[in-house]
Amino acid sequence: MTAQPPVLPAPELQPAPDPGAARIGLPRAVLRTSRPRQWPKNLLVFAAPVAAADRGRIEGLGGALVAFVVFTLASCAVYFVNDVADAERDRHHPAKCTRPVASGDLAERHALAVAVACVALAEAGALVISSAGLAACLTGYLAMSFLYSATLKHLPVLELTMLASGFVLRAIGGAAAAAVAPSGWFVLVCSLGALLVAISKRYTELAALGPAAVGHRPCLRRYTPRGLRLAQRAVSMAMIGAYLGWALLNGSRWAVDWHLVTVLPLAAALLRFDRLTGRATMAKVEDLITRDGPMLGCELVWLVLFVAAGTT
Repeated sequence: MTAQPPVLPAPELQPAPDPGAARIGLPRAVLRTSRPRQWPKNLLVFAAPVAAADRGRIEGLGGALVAFVVFTLASCAVYFVNDVADAERDRHHPAKCTRPVASGDLAERHALAVAVACVALAEAGALVISSAGLAACLTGYLAMSFLYSATLKHLPVLELTMLASGFVLRAIGGAAAAAVAPSGWFVLVCSLGALLVAISKRYTELAALGPAAVGHRPCLRRYTPRGLRLAQRAVSMAMIGAYLGWALLNGSRWAVDWHLVTVLPLAAALLRFDRLTGRATMAKVEDLITRDGPMLGCELVWLVLFVAAGTT
């Protein structure tokens, strides 16, 4: 096992933003609060249709596209509500103090109004394609996300499962919108991957901020860097095992061979992810997945092999 990264000195608390500081416009403040850099995570809605592709044909692509728009709107609503709930704490965070609501660039009432509009549009989108499964996943996602923002984020362990469930509901919602029945192995792999991301988020926060982390996220007082690191690696190994189970029991004999080959770039990506998160960094976990060159290389190789398996 590699040595634990050194805990960086606790950063000084940031003062509240200067009311007289230059303000950004309302449209830009709304866009920043909606977190466009986080929208790619909603691509999970395509996971089930792509995994179920038969000889290169992806069924239900139109429904999955609607699901992508629906979950993007829903996640934006959650960001607006979460920023209002965390505004005071964010003002003293070394990075989050620049968020529009925390800095005063976006009034709380305006943020909540945009959140309501996003929820209404998201629910309407689910009704457009008459997908009861998508509507149920969307409603569940919104309910759990708002509960998480209100109180559940302060409960250790439970908050990890709540955070992970948001990713899983995206995948299941996409499957429902595309009228694809996901296998149990598929759901298990998605669940373990989502839990891995959630644990990694907490580890990087705790390792980078040190003792000050508890002031920004109280539940972190119940975690230790060593415990989170061990949990991260255990979940990674379980994910590889679940993926092997899916590969062995999915598709034709030729497709199985191809799917087994895809385990190699997946394992390489998880090893790279382990190394990246092992650094005491303030970088977002999502950026480690989508902006690191070697990681992107592993993901591209996996995707090419996976698509090749689907065309056989």
